[in-house]
Amino acid sequence: MPKIQSFSAPWLQEPNPGHKLFEQSEENSRLPASMAYSRNASSGPKRTIAKRGNEVFIASGREIRWGDIAYLKDAWEADQSRTRAASHLNGDSSDSSFEVYDEETSHLPQGPGYRVIKTPVASEIRQLVISPNKDQLAVLTSHTVHVCMLPDTSHLTSGETAPFKPKFWTLGPTTHVTSKSAVVSALWHPLGVNGSCLVTVTEDAVVREWELSTIDRWSFDTPTLEVDLKRLADGTSVDQDFGASTSTNKAFSPDDFDMKVASACFPSRNSNGWAPMTLWVAMAQGDVYALCPLLPRRWSPPPTLIPSLSVSVAQKIETFETDTEATREEKLLAKQQLEWMADLDNQEPKLLDGPYGQVTEVYSRPSRPGSIPRLQGPFEFAVGPEDEQDDEMELKDILVIGAKRNTADLMMGEDFELYADDDDKDSLSMSVICLLSTSGQVKICLDIDGVEAQWLPPRNAATRGFGFSDHETPSLLVFHTFDTLKPAEITPDSWPTFSEDVTTRYAFYVTHAAGITYVSLAPWISVLEGELQSDSEAGVDFRFDLMVKGQRAEVDRIYTPQHAQNVLAAATAFRSSDLGHFVLSATHNDPVIMFFDTPESELMSGRQETPAPTEHGETPEPLTVWEPRPLFHASEVLSRPSTLPPWLDALRTSRKRPLMQQEVRLSVATLEIFTEGHRLVSSEVFELNNAVAELFRKCEALTYELKEQITKVYEVNQRIETISGEGESRSPKEENISEEMLVRSRIDVMKVRQENLARRVDNLRKRLGQVSTRELSDKEKAWAEEVRTLASSILGAEEEEDTTTASINTAGQSLKRFEEVQILRDALFEQAQQLQSTDSVDGTSSPMPVMKIPSDIRKQKVAQVMNLLDRETALVEAVKSRLEKLSID
Repeated sequence: MPKIQSFSAPWLQEPNPGHKLFEQSEENSRLPASMAYSRNASSGPKRTIAKRGNEVFIASGREIRWGDIAYLKDAWEADQSRTRAASHLNGDSSDSSFEVYDEETSHLPQGPGYRVIKTPVASEIRQLVISPNKDQLAVLTSHTVHVCMLPDTSHLTSGETAPFKPKFWTLGPTTHVTSKSAVVSALWHPLGVNGSCLVTVTEDAVVREWELSTIDRWSFDTPTLEVDLKRLADGTSVDQDFGASTSTNKAFSPDDFDMKVASACFPSRNSNGWAPMTLWVAMAQGDVYALCPLLPRRWSPPPTLIPSLSVSVAQKIETFETDTEATREEKLLAKQQLEWMADLDNQEPKLLDGPYGQVTEVYSRPSRPGSIPRLQGPFEFAVGPEDEQDDEMELKDILVIGAKRNTADLMMGEDFELYADDDDKDSLSMSVICLLSTSGQVKICLDIDGVEAQWLPPRNAATRGFGFSDHETPSLLVFHTFDTLKPAEITPDSWPTFSEDVTTRYAFYVTHAAGITYVSLAPWISVLEGELQSDSEAGVDFRFDLMVKGQRAEVDRIYTPQHAQNVLAAATAFRSSDLGHFVLSATHNDPVIMFFDTPESELMSGRQETPAPTEHGETPEPLTVWEPRPLFHASEVLSRPSTLPPWLDALRTSRKRPLMQQEVRLSVATLEIFTEGHRLVSSEVFELNNAVAELFRKCEALTYELKEQITKVYEVNQRIETISGEGESRSPKEENISEEMLVRSRIDVMKVRQENLARRVDNLRKRLGQVSTRELSDKEKAWAEEVRTLASSILGAEEEEDTTTASINTAGQSLKRFEEVQILRDALFEQAQQLQSTDSVDGTSSPMPVMKIPSDIRKQKVAQVMNLLDRETALVEAVKSRLEKLSID
């Protein structure tokens, strides 16, 4: 987990201009805090923060605040530098009417850095969803959807402060209205052309695709594809009508309860296979469904998507042709996928100019076997833990992390390798589905089988009995389950949400009313992928058992709000060179920000040398001088104006005005006035008491924190004095030595200790090498046997050598035998020289020793000689015959 550096951003705190991005809207500011909380808590997910680079869009009420955080930070630093320069020039003078010119900040454009965007919505904004190309923003209320064309960044620094009114379109003016079902999710399709396809999912399980065009107004009125999941679940053939019903009279159906949608999600665009075109839908009652392939009418795939699908479909067809156990349903599904791919391969893609100068290939959605896929599910949860508390809760959100791209199969037989992104290096070859319930419980599920494209059978095949049987229900493996909330923090009307991280796709944040929790799946992702890709099956069960019993996810609560009634906006992660890595959230009137260590600083800290151990063998831990703490915000009740004066002014102009100008008399009207006044005063006094009590508790906590800080500073001071030698008692001679000499002498002592430790480590390494119990190889065993044979031939048979004398006698006997061999060798050399000299005098040479030649070699040589003789005989006969012919002529 990244380490938190700070919980505050001064340029976003009051009274700086950046705080106006998070101020409460005028509509909500008139309501008490308890009423504002009840309105925000029960209206669905709260995703009111969207980002575009360093820019943020924050919804408050019916307004959207737009600002550049980096610009606000630079402006705040420039203001601080001018203030310090002015105070330095003025000294003690209070005259600071002149301005100080700052060269470092003079290049900044003049402007507030934030604007208010006016929206045409009629109720509170609940979600902001920005498009992949960052040029459009979907604005969601509980029942309506609007699309905003985002303005250019130059409007923030133009100097204007009036509310900005960009172009807005109402999506589905007769479809998404308050009289119909609520909108739970709005998703930009990852395969839409230039990010222009918006998918909306309503609470009554209706999925709609909107292919938007700013030059075609009718594209915002009617969806290009509409699917009712309740009808699709009961469908039998692909030719049926699965559109949403237009009837206003609705009878009760069990599907209205079981098929109530909580959330929906698409995997990322760079996922493998069918994942980018798979819509995952989580129902409130706990069921999970998948819709694949769900494509717009015109779609733009990444470069590796269509080749990878072609390879997988071809492999499946080849497998089913040779598999005699394949069922009719499996063969029908493979045939449908092949038909879909054939329709896609026959197309000639259109080339369009994409963002950042890229060329985009656009395909049309294949019409065969059908435009609406089969609804897969509900998925069964295999090896799911039984949690009685979670069985009574509802699902609230779903997050799907797609499988990594399989470039090995795609580039098989090619001479070059396809470039792999950094996200694919430490990724999993299967999809990960994360489910979040009202109780804060998170289920991490693995899609072992993999979701593929499926369609209902054609009408003629359905009549012949072709279809998908019930026993083929897909399943998800529940790998890990953990809680992010304590039992006391669970509220039935809360709506926790998922938020993705920017550093890795296997990390995310869980935001709920009780705080923000960081979750990382990286500890087991690489280990599991290594086991899945390994060819060795030895010990697999043991290793998987250790993995399951070990740590499977890193879970840490990084923020807990100080006011229990605050509803937090879904956390949004940022990472930029100007601001670093941080997470931004917000209450109804204040920002919540956490700055983390950047990966570069973590890398540098990891390269630092480990401190040397102490004399007792313990490694000293670095002293933590300070720990980041959440920024305390006093309750807004202390600064909110009282409602009592307006109430008194209203009484003076009402029909009860005479009672305000005379003595108090017992009457029904007087009782009503006192009752109403008591209600107003008691509610305000109660809130003030709670706010003051919280402030008093914080002041008491500050005293303890201050004592703790003083203690840590004292410890650091003692360590510095110990290093510099000031804290030790020194003799009169040592007092004349400078501090620099003391430090250098101490450094020399530490270098000597370091050298001694290095020498000890080398000795230990050598000893470990000597006592190694590694088994000998076959060659080493053969060499040892040869050494033993040679030793026995030289030293004789081994005898018992219990004493040192026996070993000395054996060595003496060996030396004696060696001397005898040398004497015999010299004698043989002398005899040989005498024989050579005798032969030279007599003129005769000694006969050559008879060499033993194997019989097979002799036979081969004789055969060669006979072949040569036959050839010579044939030549002689041929010459003889020619001579005879010449003589006759």
